[in-house]
Amino acid sequence: MKFATKAIHAGQQADPATGAIMTPIYQTSTYVQEAPGKHKGYEYSRTGNPTRRALEHNIAALESANYGLCFGSGLAAIDAVLKTLRPGDEVVSGNDIYGGTYRLFTQVFSHYGIVFRFVDMQDHDAVRNAINGHTKLLWVETPTNPMLQIIDIRQIAMIAREAGAMLCVDNTFASPALQRPLELGADVVMHSATKYLGGHSDVVMGALAIKDAELAAKLAFIQNASGAVCGPMDAFLVLRGTKTLHLRMKAHCENAEKVARFLGSHASVGSVRWPGLPGHPGHELAKSQMDGFGGMVTFTLKDDRQEAAIKVLSGTHLFSLAESLGGVESLIGHPASMTHASIPRQERWKVGLMDSTIRLSVGIEDADDLIEDLAKALDRK
Repeated sequence: MKFATKAIHAGQQADPATGAIMTPIYQTSTYVQEAPGKHKGYEYSRTGNPTRRALEHNIAALESANYGLCFGSGLAAIDAVLKTLRPGDEVVSGNDIYGGTYRLFTQVFSHYGIVFRFVDMQDHDAVRNAINGHTKLLWVETPTNPMLQIIDIRQIAMIAREAGAMLCVDNTFASPALQRPLELGADVVMHSATKYLGGHSDVVMGALAIKDAELAAKLAFIQNASGAVCGPMDAFLVLRGTKTLHLRMKAHCENAEKVARFLGSHASVGSVRWPGLPGHPGHELAKSQMDGFGGMVTFTLKDDRQEAAIKVLSGTHLFSLAESLGGVESLIGHPASMTHASIPRQERWKVGLMDSTIRLSVGIEDADDLIEDLAKALDRK
């Protein structure tokens, strides 16, 4: 099946009891058994739920995986991956990552004897130099959050294989509609399904997609043992969201291009990051491993004061000032004080994340209206 068909049909079938075309919300905690151990495939909803199972199969199909697992949040999914490690193991991560991921790495799992090394993953020599005999996991975001670096998944996968390490790719910014890291050599794909997979800003959820049966079984054990699963209503909402993923991502990409080109021509804007722009350093690589350039745009004002950014942030009307991304409505945010505040300022500066950097999640409204909204905010005196 092609992607659009998978999005609508994979993992789903008419309800055998009623013929309902939509997967029902199985709002139950437990399941009646005929005898101990004799049941219809489900015992307890932490371990398995039919609504969640349908979504897990759907996401696996979209990511060209054999197995999918859904969690209560994206961070819960990351937490499960990190729980495959042991004290003394090391992780090599990109140095431009979501602030919540950085916080989980440095303020939670570092206390359990796991060492994290942050490098520029665009520099393959730097990645190799950070690896040693204790390295068990390479953690990649691409496009990165918020500076939209493009990391060569094929090359990092080769480096991971040489080191005998697992490669996990956070595919949240691209979604499987634009990029499928398992096809490029990754071992695990992680999503904050809160974002583009759900697509409507009404659910918090995380997901993992895995090809290898042994690794999937290990992660499923952690999912059940730790219990950070999503509820059936959340699974239903994201299952509804994936049905239109291919259509929404096309609209996000088209609008983001128009917004990025407008920003590039505005006198108040110092730099614009969007992988579809020919001047983006990762443009050619993005063309080779993505089917589109995404709906995220990051720009930095010429006036490098945070006050200048705040004036723009408080001057939009269609772009709502809020954390998160990937919904049908446009959002505007200030990474330094919002999503990435947990990362020290000097570390943010190393990747170009300045006090006047602004991140846009470009929605699927009319692009002309979005541009007019930004123009008015940028032109405020």
